[in-house]
Amino acid sequence: MIQTVIKRDGRVVGFNEEKIVTAIRKAMLHTDKGEDLQLIRQITDHISFKGSAQMTVEAIQDAVEMELMKSSRKDVAQKYIAYRNQRSIARKAKTRDMFLEIIEIKSNDVTRENANMNADTPAGMMMKFASETTKPFVDDYLLSDEVLEAVSGNYLHIHDKDYYPTKSLTCVQHPLDRILTCGFSAGHGESRPAKRIETASILGCISLETAQNEMHGGQAIPAFDFYLAPYVRNSYIEEIKNLEELNGKDYSHLYQKELTDYLQQPLDGLSDEKRIVQHAINKTVARVHQSMEAFIHNMNTIHSRGGNQVVFSSINYGTDTSAEGRCIIRELLKSTYQGVGNGETAIFPIQIWKKKRGVSYLPEDRNYDLYQLACKVTARRFFPNFLNLDATFNQSEEWKADDPKRYQHEVATMGCRTRVFENRFGPKTSIGRGNISFSTINIVRLAIECMKIEDKELRIAKFFAKLDAMLEVTARQLHERMEFQKTAFAKQFPLLMSALWVGCEKLKPNDTIASVINQGTLGIGFIGLAECLVALTGKHHGESEEAQKLGVKIVTYMRDRADQFSDQYHHNYSVLATPAEGLSGKFTGADRKKFGVLPGITDRDYYTNSNHVPVYYKCSARHKAEVEAPYHELTRGGHIFYVEIDGDATHNPEVIMRVVDMMDQYNIGYGSVNHNRNRCLECGYENSTPNLEACPKCGSTHIDKLQRITGYLVGTTDRWNNAKLAELNDRVIHN
Repeated sequence: MIQTVIKRDGRVVGFNEEKIVTAIRKAMLHTDKGEDLQLIRQITDHISFKGSAQMTVEAIQDAVEMELMKSSRKDVAQKYIAYRNQRSIARKAKTRDMFLEIIEIKSNDVTRENANMNADTPAGMMMKFASETTKPFVDDYLLSDEVLEAVSGNYLHIHDKDYYPTKSLTCVQHPLDRILTCGFSAGHGESRPAKRIETASILGCISLETAQNEMHGGQAIPAFDFYLAPYVRNSYIEEIKNLEELNGKDYSHLYQKELTDYLQQPLDGLSDEKRIVQHAINKTVARVHQSMEAFIHNMNTIHSRGGNQVVFSSINYGTDTSAEGRCIIRELLKSTYQGVGNGETAIFPIQIWKKKRGVSYLPEDRNYDLYQLACKVTARRFFPNFLNLDATFNQSEEWKADDPKRYQHEVATMGCRTRVFENRFGPKTSIGRGNISFSTINIVRLAIECMKIEDKELRIAKFFAKLDAMLEVTARQLHERMEFQKTAFAKQFPLLMSALWVGCEKLKPNDTIASVINQGTLGIGFIGLAECLVALTGKHHGESEEAQKLGVKIVTYMRDRADQFSDQYHHNYSVLATPAEGLSGKFTGADRKKFGVLPGITDRDYYTNSNHVPVYYKCSARHKAEVEAPYHELTRGGHIFYVEIDGDATHNPEVIMRVVDMMDQYNIGYGSVNHNRNRCLECGYENSTPNLEACPKCGSTHIDKLQRITGYLVGTTDRWNNAKLAELNDRVIHN
């Protein structure tokens, strides 16, 4: 008697005879004679009782074929065999066509799925070849029937499905202090602990690059200023020692001299120890500035994942009030303002200012001057974005102003929006944690299927029933993927599981990662709230209070169910306001094909990102903030608020400050500003002239616009897929 089944991914599960019943019945329904319940039961019972105690999926399917061939219903056997082979044949044809498009470097939604990846390079092409052949394998061998049905039915999207077999995780917030203090092993050599600011800067780059090769998502540093601050003091001491050697005097009493700030000043008029200290400060600041320049330059040039993709990196900073931490922040912002190369805007790292009352926001705050500088830099270079530590859901009761390690209790985010903070299985922190995987529900399709129900209450009730069923499927899918990820060994992630992930120090190379990854999060995402509301009420939440109330109710329901799933499966589930890029047009295209062009729903090439007000809807920045703010507290897996502003923001940093003020007023967690910025792709010249056609510097007509695609910048819109380009063209200014 069959008791357990070995699935294609190697997992052992309990035998379920109903799967045999379902498979035979489906085959019978495709024959002229139809179904025969007695024969179905006879074959199922025979296989169930005569089979071995443990069998593989393939062996059971072979047994079904054999029993059908022995029966009087050979027509069913033919259908059953054909069904098993049909998908394989179709997949091979699809793979062939896809390979040809990759080889011919055609620009389509597959080759432009990720705007941060150049799929035209040999390494990029290899990545796409691997990706497109891996996805069918996942469908056939790793997904359950209900999940596969949800995916093929356009109800669910599994992000980074091509990485599914690798058991990799999405992202992590680097505890860089551990790397800088202890060093780490990567490749054929070891990196020693840092002693000076230059080394610390380089190790930060190497850490981000190395970890991205072990993961399928982005990398972030949660407290860049705190982590690098000690190496400013080390470098200052080194400069004092240089003067000791030069002058033949002992200045050791100046090593730990309390400094108010590290500001370069002329030495004229200074003498004795004041001159010595200022000279050391001047040298130190110059070294810090060069180190920050190098960090930014490296993060825009070093590649990962086979050389086809710049490291998707983010750094959080702004709350270190020490003189050394302020020096890091100031020189980082200055370097960002100056630009890289010929003065181009740096695409990476995504920079995030941690705004906190009493620290880095109000005029009386110690870091207010740096906050003003941050707004000035954002007005020219798009970064930093702003993370509101004062939002009620971004606070920790453990945070204390006089705690030198208070950054451990400050939320940090990935630049795209992914957020990890709450934790059922350990400390409430972002450090050493990340998202494990996430999947997105097409709530628009669920709503479209309810549109023909005339009674509004019944229509909405039916939608919630459909949503609940899909939430159940999604939660199970994420759980099943995590159970698969747990079987990975620590040695498969040499840096991640030796120095970065919380609790990894307990692991030996041949231990599985099961005991530590539960510290991460599983994200249940959604897309197209605006179109969903149009389908249910006739209007989206930006134009109707009734729709807004329903929108909040929908996302609240998702949040409540995520909490229940956390209890049920013992994981950290959270709702994610999905940063749709490759997905932005995938759902829409399939829904339009099935349901036709529906005004306000499928009449554009994209669905609106998560809970955002549609990009084409003309409204004030304040109205947009009022509408989108309630969703930030509900989407603890990640969210973003952005405002499109008009004209040249370079000389108007006050407008940036007003946006941050709105974030503070409306309890918005994370936000950014978008504005016009042209870049000459020949010489790198940038300005903000509207509709610029020729470069004033070199005369080239190869002009591109710097734009955010989800939460990060892309150096050229040539890599955007068609749906995101359509969305870009529809964007309006928020006055």
